[in-house]
Amino acid sequence: METPFSSQQSYIDDFSASDYFQTYYKEGEGVICGEWTDFVLRNLHETFTTGGVKGDTLIDFGAGPTIYHLLSACEVFDKIITSDFLEQNRAALQKWLKKDPDAFDWTAAIKRVCELEGDGDNYEKKAETLRSKVKEVLKCDALKTKPFDPVVLQPADCLLTCLCLEAPCKDIKSFCNVLKNFKDLIKPGGHLLILSILDATFYYVGNRYFSSMTTRKEELEEAFKEAGYEIEKAIYAPRNDQSRMDVCDYRGYYYICARKPK
Repeated sequence: METPFSSQQSYIDDFSASDYFQTYYKEGEGVICGEWTDFVLRNLHETFTTGGVKGDTLIDFGAGPTIYHLLSACEVFDKIITSDFLEQNRAALQKWLKKDPDAFDWTAAIKRVCELEGDGDNYEKKAETLRSKVKEVLKCDALKTKPFDPVVLQPADCLLTCLCLEAPCKDIKSFCNVLKNFKDLIKPGGHLLILSILDATFYYVGNRYFSSMTTRKEELEEAFKEAGYEIEKAIYAPRNDQSRMDVCDYRGYYYICARKPK
């Protein structure tokens, strides 16, 4: 279906964090709970263990209302700064960090990561470790040259973004510009990690459709190179379960681990 580009104002007015969680992540029901989350959790587990990506500070850009992609990172970074453009998403993150009774339940994802780490029974400790490492929840804007303006951040060892840039970016050129702007947020020799979907045009939240930039393998890798990064790993996987294409029409997943040259 043809979905008009969704403006930032449409997100501010119409994006529901709770509907997003229920539609995509609720255990046993969410569209991407299982196939997608396993792809993310396994790849990030490998990156932050045998992959050797670690350091003092990690910036999580455009988290939405989610924390699952940070569960392996919290073991190898001392400080995590998470962020999102939308106030409603930042509020959801704060609820989880503060153990609010109304916070979204990420228990299943936490248990999966603990199993990958060989410690399946210690999921409550894992949650507390992540809470202790998240030092700030900031507003970010991918369309700004300085995405955290007016806040000034010191360059981090790693910038991670998961299921984010296909929303604010209209096309691969704007995507490439965001990658260029990220370079000021990453130390020389530091890493940029991006996990997202391929060939999508829309996704559904609550009672409306939002547009998605259509990303393809060749364009992605060219954008990273044009922005001045060295790609260390690129992993692509097809979407096997196509039973709910009416909710989100992506055809596959990708994970790119790149480095900013020293």
